[in-house]
Amino acid sequence: MTGDIPQWLAALNEEDTQFLKRFLLASGSLKALAKEYGISYPTVRSRLDRLIAKVSAADQPGETDQFRRQLQIVVADGVIGASVARTLLAAHDEVVAHEKGGRHAETD
Repeated sequence: MTGDIPQWLAALNEEDTQFLKRFLLASGSLKALAKEYGISYPTVRSRLDRLIAKVSAADQPGETDQFRRQLQIVVADGVIGASVARTLLAAHDEVVAHEKGGRHAETD
C-alpha cells in the first residue's frame, strides 16, 4: 500500500483489521464468520455494526474537530457510553467556545 493510510483505516485496531480480513475471506457471510469464531450470528452482527459505526465516525470528510471524531470512534468501539460522550462533548464545546471568545476579544 502506498501513500497515506486513509483516516478510517488508521482508526482500526488490530482486532478490527483481523475481523475485517476474516469477514472478507468469508465472502461477507456472517453465518460463516460466526461459525469460524465459534460465536452466535447476533454477536457477529453486533461486532460488524460496531465496526461500521467506527469506520463511519472516522470517515467524516467535513469533521475537522479531531476530538469529536475520536469521541465518536470510542463510542462506536464501546469504550464509553453515549451519555458520557455527550457530557464530554458539552465540556469540549464550552472550552472551544471560550477559546474562540478569548481570541476574538484579543483581536478587537
